[in-house]
Amino acid sequence: MKPFSNRWLRALLLAAVGATGLSALASTPPAEVHNDSVRLIVGCDSLRYRTLTHDDFVAVAEDLGVDVPTIRAVAYVEAGKACEGFNPDNTPVINFDLTMFQRFAAKRGINLSKYRKKYPVVFSPPNIKRYGSYQSAQYARLEAAMQINKQLAMESTFWGMFQIGGFNYKLCGCKSVEEFVSLMSYSCGEQLELFARLIKAVKYDGYLRRHEWAKFSAAYNGPGYRKRKYDVRMAAAYRKFAAEK
Repeated sequence: MKPFSNRWLRALLLAAVGATGLSALASTPPAEVHNDSVRLIVGCDSLRYRTLTHDDFVAVAEDLGVDVPTIRAVAYVEAGKACEGFNPDNTPVINFDLTMFQRFAAKRGINLSKYRKKYPVVFSPPNIKRYGSYQSAQYARLEAAMQINKQLAMESTFWGMFQIGGFNYKLCGCKSVEEFVSLMSYSCGEQLELFARLIKAVKYDGYLRRHEWAKFSAAYNGPGYRKRKYDVRMAAAYRKFAAEK
């Protein structure tokens, strides 16, 4: 197996298992590797697909107790028509949130002021001109933030097609934020599964079973859902997918 070539994905895996652990993974056949309760999927096909399959939707629909058109409608509106959870370089789509990072640091008694000079990229807006793209700029911020505090940085980042905050890792059924990140980095199918776990944990699945689109949208997206017509769009998407059966 070839070593991980992507700089950013390598940085995330380093955060999860450390340099020694990553070196060991480089010679491991494709498999599920357990390291301190962190599940890392490794191998040449570790990022196996970028699009959701029918089987993905069926599995999640059954888990939530909804029909397939319902979960397809939610994914269509929340994640976009293409449901893209990965960048062209095989890294999961992210958004590092400085406000969250600062808030969590304050709660944990971490003084960030002493890091501003050493890691200025963390505290500045994404520099697209310097890094070439918005996602590359966000990964530069995340990588630098991880140098300050790995767990805090990953918890302060929103991941994948549904932009789930790392701080929600327990609600997503993960034992650690490292496990959450490794699953987010595996496939769109895993990203959908994490989303379903979150919806179930916060008990929004009932809204979906009853097709209460406004209540679901208000709970998941907040009062601003009306402006973007999340409920109207979900209802329309549901009718579209239901008609395709």
